[in-house]
This record gives sequence, structure tokens and C-alpha cells, in this order.
Amino acid sequence: MTNTAQQTTPKDTASTEQIRSYFPALERLHAGYRVAYFDGPGGTQVPQSVVEAVADYLYHHNANTHWAYPTSAETDELIARARQTLADFLSASPNEIAFGANMTTLAFHLSRALAPRFSKGDEIIVTELDHHANIAPWKALERERGVTVRSVKLITETGELDWDCFTNYLSSRTKLVAIGAASNSLGTINDVHRATELAHASGALVFVDAVHYVPHVLADVSALACDFLACSAYKFYGPHVGVMYGKRALLESIEFPKLLPAPNTSPERVETGTQNHEGIVGAAAAIDFLASLSGGAERRERLQTTFSALHSRGKVLVKQLWEGLSQIQGVTLYGPPPHAHRTSTVAFTVKDVSSTSVAQRLAQLGIFASHGDFYAATVIERLGLGEEGLVRAGCACYTTAAEVERLVTGVRAIAMNV
Repeated sequence: MTNTAQQTTPKDTASTEQIRSYFPALERLHAGYRVAYFDGPGGTQVPQSVVEAVADYLYHHNANTHWAYPTSAETDELIARARQTLADFLSASPNEIAFGANMTTLAFHLSRALAPRFSKGDEIIVTELDHHANIAPWKALERERGVTVRSVKLITETGELDWDCFTNYLSSRTKLVAIGAASNSLGTINDVHRATELAHASGALVFVDAVHYVPHVLADVSALACDFLACSAYKFYGPHVGVMYGKRALLESIEFPKLLPAPNTSPERVETGTQNHEGIVGAAAAIDFLASLSGGAERRERLQTTFSALHSRGKVLVKQLWEGLSQIQGVTLYGPPPHAHRTSTVAFTVKDVSSTSVAQRLAQLGIFASHGDFYAATVIERLGLGEEGLVRAGCACYTTAAEVERLVTGVRAIAMNV
């Protein structure tokens, strides 16, 4: 089976037009329009090669693990390959890569495992900018273990964290810092390395929610120096499965909830029950798809080239989107401006039109954008937006300038016809 994405010229990155040809979903029509997908921050579309990898596993290799017959051995090998692929993606080792249902489930699982290490008087730092999947698991320890959870303030005018607040909260009592690498609601990219250096200087562990980060910036857990990092494959062109990196020494020292007969070696000791094998295979295929868009000898090298090219294209699209929306009377934009270090996700509201209505009316123009709080409920509360929250438009590897212009034109029509 040939992956058509591999037909790119060595040392070049596939054009947006080439990339689009790998996504069957982009052929969809709605209300007489070709669909423009701006819903990537909630889940990207999936290239054909990833779907084929999932189908191939289910058709030809489907089995449970660690048994003495071919399909079981093939499943073991495919999972091992997937760990290596995700390790290359995050610049980690395969024995530091664990799989789970999603980032939320993995974060709760880790919080349960770390709970015995915390006691009354200990402190955990979270942030107001985060998805609640990186808040609720740690707040649970506030109730169960008597720890104190401190939340770093969001500067609403810029969409950035208040670093003075962060440093003021750090002390010898701080046992864990839980920080998002990028805001799924506003597109802000946080300085995780800075947070990690400060946290480690205080003797604290660092857990990073990288769900919105890894589709836009090639992560390097060594450079970030974090202790744990979690992401979800369906945000980077894969199926619905979660991935967690953890330093091997930590994964092997933490008493994760597990069944007695289950493996006790890293990273399988982190994983409970039978995993989503086809999802794991698909997650690896998504990384291979991204790597295949550029030339080079090693997977990591090709990924670096791809992400550099996609980041440059994304900056152009964000600038176009931000400037186009900013010229529409009644539209308010939130988060860092386009020249800031940010992802290609733009959040906005339209005066006197609910975010639900904006999304519905855009859909009638074949433009799919998400709305609400995106589980970053504290951000919405701090911005004073109420239940309706924001409209969120995310640019992905398949987004074109023409689609951005369609979105701006659609929002302009909505704002002018209240």
C-alpha cells in the first residue's frame, strides 16, 4: 500500500494543494458549498493514509497482545513501532510513551497515581488559561489530599499568563506545576521552558498539556525539560487516542493503578486494560504522514522541515484572518495579535449575535467553525463572555487563503445583517 503523501520532492515540503489532495473530507459539500474546515482545534480531518493504516490493522492484524500466534505478534510489533514513532515526534524514548483514551483520561490517571505523594499543606499550580482537563484532575487532589491549588492569572488584554503571579506562587511547598503549552481557546503559546526551570528550582514536577501545541509546534520534551507531557492524536490528523510522555524514572517509580497480572515495566505499567490498538496504529500513521510531506533521511529531520513550513504558512493565514476580522465593525478579537508567538487559532465574537448563531450561519455558507468555551471555561469567565463564549477558527495544514477570505466575508455578512 503506497502512501501518496510520500510522492513529494526531496527537501521540499508539499504544497497546500498537494496536502489537500490527501484529505477526502475536503470534497464534502454542505448547503451547496465546498466545506472549509476551521474546526481543527477541536479535531482535525484525517488523511487517507491514516484511515488506511487503521483499516489495515483491523482487517489483517486485529488481536490482543503478548500471545503466541501471528496476529498477536503483529499487534505487539505495530504497537512497538508506534511507540518509536511517537517518541521521534516528541524527542523522547519509546519506553517513555504511554497510550490512553485521551489527554483528559491520562491526566486523571496520573493525578490518581501521584496522589499518595501529596499531603495537606502541599501546593499545586495551575493556570486560568488552561483547558479544564489540566485543572480538574489536580483540583480533585485539593478535595482528596488537602493540597492547595493556586491558579496563575490570565492577563485578559493580551491572552497571556501573568508571570509575576506565577513566580509569586512558587515556593518550597509547590509539588507540581500543571501548565498548557498552548491555549486551545485563544492560541496563546506559553513559555513552558521558563515555567519548567522555575518549577524545578522549587523542587516541583511539571505536567504539560500539549494538546493544542503539538499540531503547530514540533515538541521536544528534552528542550522543554518537563516531567510529563500529554497530547491527543485527533488534533494532529490522527484518530481519537491519547499519548503521554513521562520520564522513565518517574514512570517506573510511580504506583499507577493497575491489575496485578498486568506488565510492571515502563511504559505498559501506565496503561490499563486493552488499548485502542487501531487508534495507536493510526496515531503513528498521522506522524508518518506529517513526516512524509518533506524530504530528508530521518523522521525527526523531516518533521522539523514540515513543521517549519506549516508554521510559516500558518503565520500568513493568521495575519490575513486577524486583519480581515479586525476591519469588521462589531467584531471583537481575543488573544495575542498575529505577530506574537501563537498558534493559528483565532477567537472572536460578533456584537449582538450569539456565538452559536454565528457558527450556525457560517455553516450555511459551508464554513465549519466551533463555538462555546472549549472546556477552557475559566478563560471565558475571565473575559466576561457568559455561556455563549467565543467563536473559534483554526487554520490547519489544509487551510487556504481563499478559505480564510470566505470566513471573513461570511462574518462580515453576519455582522452587517444583525
